[in-house]
Amino acid sequence: MPPAPAASAADQLPVRAAAVWAALDPLVGGDPLRVLDVGGGTGNSAVRLARLGHDVTVVDPSADALATLTRRADTAGVGARVHGVQGDGDLLHEVLPGVGGGGYDLALCHAVLEVVDDPAATLGELGRALRPGGTASVATANRAGAVLARAVSGHPVEALSLLEDRDPAPRRASRPARRRFTPADLLALVEAAGLQPGSWRGVAVVADLLDTASGDASADPEAVRRLELALAATSPYRDVAAGLHLLATRP
Repeated sequence: MPPAPAASAADQLPVRAAAVWAALDPLVGGDPLRVLDVGGGTGNSAVRLARLGHDVTVVDPSADALATLTRRADTAGVGARVHGVQGDGDLLHEVLPGVGGGGYDLALCHAVLEVVDDPAATLGELGRALRPGGTASVATANRAGAVLARAVSGHPVEALSLLEDRDPAPRRASRPARRRFTPADLLALVEAAGLQPGSWRGVAVVADLLDTASGDASADPEAVRRLELALAATSPYRDVAAGLHLLATRP
């Protein structure tokens, strides 16, 4: 089945994701790729990539999320190009036999490092899953952005906790604290995984702050999108974005 026509992978995506997909567009706008999406859950990225003609394997520990992935892919008419595998990102060699030999052209690790048991092990497995010359797309939460967001929303105690790399809500019992990373943290993890990082960019530099400040999404989305793309690669603005994103290559 030919892929549905699309101007880019970023069509109709939330504004806060604009920088990530602007970076991915040159990679995913051409020939079909073998894509691995670690922690891809319900398929926000996988279905979009499959619609562009790529073959996508999603590894996620949640059976419920993978069931939703299958339904979404089938509804979008790309079920044959989306494959769900239940498992953990730090055990890819077990759930995807032969993964250490590489073979994937592109591997996504978006909003995963915050919650996995061992970010370094997960990135190591991801790197080994790539073919030589393959690309890893890594997106994660930015500590500076989390501090700023808590501060402007009226929670200075939580902001200070995040600044000091402490859990802002230590008494919660429902889930563990999410990690946040500095750009230096992320670059070090990627390099330790044997990958060569490119330049990092900010994700959602202003989109989340606009929502917090105004109480709604009243700003023109297209204007915010253009602003996000303009700020994503520029310091000091990218330094306080909600998230960090970089592309890295397996030598």
